[in-house]
Amino acid sequence: MSWGKLLQPDLVLGNSILSLTSGIIQKHQIKGLVLDVDDTLVPIRDSNTSPELSEWVEEIRTITSLWLVSNNLSQYRISRIAESLNIPYIAGAGKPSRRKLKKAVDAMNLPVEQVAMVGDRLFTDVLAGNRLGMFTILVEPISNIGSEFPNYGVRSFEIWVSQLLGASLSMSAYRLMPGNKK
Repeated sequence: MSWGKLLQPDLVLGNSILSLTSGIIQKHQIKGLVLDVDDTLVPIRDSNTSPELSEWVEEIRTITSLWLVSNNLSQYRISRIAESLNIPYIAGAGKPSRRKLKKAVDAMNLPVEQVAMVGDRLFTDVLAGNRLGMFTILVEPISNIGSEFPNYGVRSFEIWVSQLLGASLSMSAYRLMPGNKK
């Protein structure tokens, strides 16, 4: 598989995870979501979830299984976020490694094709999900306004390299058409 295809999300939302609706999930026949944490669910320096995120989780968990899989090494921080949302989690995942993603998918007892990896980064979340054969969803990062260390430079670089390698990252560009997965 080419690098362009490995870095190509199945769906580009162009907004935060809160715009991932139950309708979108059902349309793509997704039964499980593996969620990145940092800048996908909460800003990288926060340990508290927003009321809007908690509401989103409560709605989405009625139609799909949820797991958090984070590269963050802070077991305390990730466990605090996971416990506040009542979602099982894995910290220190080492994405784009597939090993911890597979562990979460196996715990859901679902075929990998029915599970989506949702994250804000191409070279970790999307790459790991595509390597495992998951449906991949790229969301816009949630960041602290005025953050001392915004991640936009890294993300812009990832997008630029991905496009050079052949990935299309427009919101209308996604691979999953009937009978057209990877």
